[in-house]
Amino acid sequence: MVILRKPVAGLSDTALARFLTRATRAAKLRGVVNVLVTTSRELQRLNRRFRGIDKPTDVLSFPPMAALAGGFAGDIAISAEISAKNASRLGHSAAQETKILALHGVLHLAGYDHESDDGQMAAKERRLRKSLGLPVGLIERTHRTHEEGKRNRGNKRKAARNPARRAGPSR
Repeated sequence: MVILRKPVAGLSDTALARFLTRATRAAKLRGVVNVLVTTSRELQRLNRRFRGIDKPTDVLSFPPMAALAGGFAGDIAISAEISAKNASRLGHSAAQETKILALHGVLHLAGYDHESDDGQMAAKERRLRKSLGLPVGLIERTHRTHEEGKRNRGNKRKAARNPARRAGPSR
């Protein structure tokens, strides 16, 4: 079931449900997945309640309790506001961004965990994103941003140690 409590430009609940069907098949995830697209305020409330983190986030995944697992794969909650902001920043539509977040949530429900799996989830997300016709994925851009930040911090430190480097490009 898909519930768009907060509308996403260019995306209907039917279109997201169709995408979700394709994504769950591609991820080999069995069972029903519910998706709630809502406000950042609601995601903050859920994040605080279930993860102890008092700030909004873009997507949360909730696997089923073992007793309820038969035919049910879990729930996904997505912030429409963060999705729209990310889409604008990255140059693609809010509809595409919401699908990227849904795919990310599906992979978590399928048992992947990018925080501890040495890149397996990132590789799977990259493959599925391409096969589903989506732009750059959540893990990939987070990794890129992190690496760019490290590079920029390193360049600033080098420039501070070597004043000649601050003068501009070298010949």
